[in-house]
Amino acid sequence: MGPAGKDSAVETPAQIDFQGMKPVERLRQSIIAHINGLEQRCGRMTACRVVLKAPSGHHRTGLYEINIRLALPNGREVNVARTSPQDQRYADVDFAINDGFKRTRRRLQDHMRRMQGQVKAHEAHRLAQ
Repeated sequence: MGPAGKDSAVETPAQIDFQGMKPVERLRQSIIAHINGLEQRCGRMTACRVVLKAPSGHHRTGLYEINIRLALPNGREVNVARTSPQDQRYADVDFAINDGFKRTRRRLQDHMRRMQGQVKAHEAHRLAQ
């Protein structure tokens, strides 16, 4: 599947891979909406890759895995791999997607706060000289 950004409102080039399952348009649209939400809250990303992995095994029961990798300006990255073997809520694909992006949003916000702190510390040091 090509970058989602070419045929949607997503500004960030996005690659969405479905592993162990056929691509599902409803899930792809949900992922694109989450990516848009991240950009609206946290600013521009240079690339995004999402891998949604279906439960393995013959009967297809088990837990979904979601891995999200964001490339940010200046070569920075945020990676979230989410599989919770003890959390049966991950048997629901919608929960897995929502929770994965919730964790990604928190990690991205933490990253942004650290970067702002570094900028402030740098500016304070420069002003003191």
